[in-house]
Amino acid sequence: MKKLILGIILIMVLAGCQEKKKDGVTEKINIGITQIVEHPSLDLIRKGVEDALKDSEYKDKIIFSYQNAQGDFITAQTIAAQFNENSDIIVAITTPSAQAALNKIPEKPLFFTAVTNPVIAGLEGKNITGVSDMSPVKDQVKLIQEFLPKTKTIGTIYTTSEANSTYLVEEFTKAAEKAGYKVIARGVTNVIEIASAMDSLMGAVDVIYTAKDNNIASAYSLIIDRANKADIPVIGATKDFTEAGALASSGISEYQVGYQTGEMILRHLSGEKIKDLPIEYLKKSELTINEKQMKKYGISLDSDQLKNIEIIKE
Repeated sequence: MKKLILGIILIMVLAGCQEKKKDGVTEKINIGITQIVEHPSLDLIRKGVEDALKDSEYKDKIIFSYQNAQGDFITAQTIAAQFNENSDIIVAITTPSAQAALNKIPEKPLFFTAVTNPVIAGLEGKNITGVSDMSPVKDQVKLIQEFLPKTKTIGTIYTTSEANSTYLVEEFTKAAEKAGYKVIARGVTNVIEIASAMDSLMGAVDVIYTAKDNNIASAYSLIIDRANKADIPVIGATKDFTEAGALASSGISEYQVGYQTGEMILRHLSGEKIKDLPIEYLKKSELTINEKQMKKYGISLDSDQLKNIEIIKE
């Protein structure tokens, strides 16, 4: 039995040696991806990160490990602590995941993505950088002006515990009020409260605006269902909100945010230090409209508008 155990240990040691270069550097690159919750927007970002790395010269060397915290910050910290032990590079998707990771990962390279305002979120340090997904809120207000000119009051829902959600609603409210609109905002602490928040807005607003928000994304079908029954159009902040039933959106590509994050990781793998990789932003927004909702609300587009907008067919 003792020989058998020694044999197993020897095989494990040899296997470990096969993953080492002669200079002692690990040949395989373990990338841990931590995500606060699973929903289509965040999944697209994760796919963008993975595709950028798979498209590179490192594609055969990278091992991905993915975990999501099911919306729980304590679980996100536990995941981060595990990745600190067994990953070479960590990718944190969303602000809560990035904050949890920064708490538990003091030295290893840490890349955030899907974070709206990294400075307000405290995501600065010698080992952290990433790509912001800041929404073009002024473009979203223009969308309401252009498609829904009779609008006077805009309703919106946000998660009070998500720094990015609070920040986005504040920025949107400033832009909307400057354009002459009244904004009614309802804060929620979890997905369950969204139904009652929507009910409180029905009859009091002309349009619903939905910012990027993990709880909002998780309950989007409920928001669309409530709004449709009340004949109140919804303007979203991302393409996948339009695909999920919003009338239209003006936002950045979630996939591109992830892909650009993957490209930053590649630059680091090629030798650039984290401190020399400043936080990046996407400059180009994409405009989409839902064909079914467009017909519902009697919106027609001229040839010039059609050049710049993607029609989402259901």
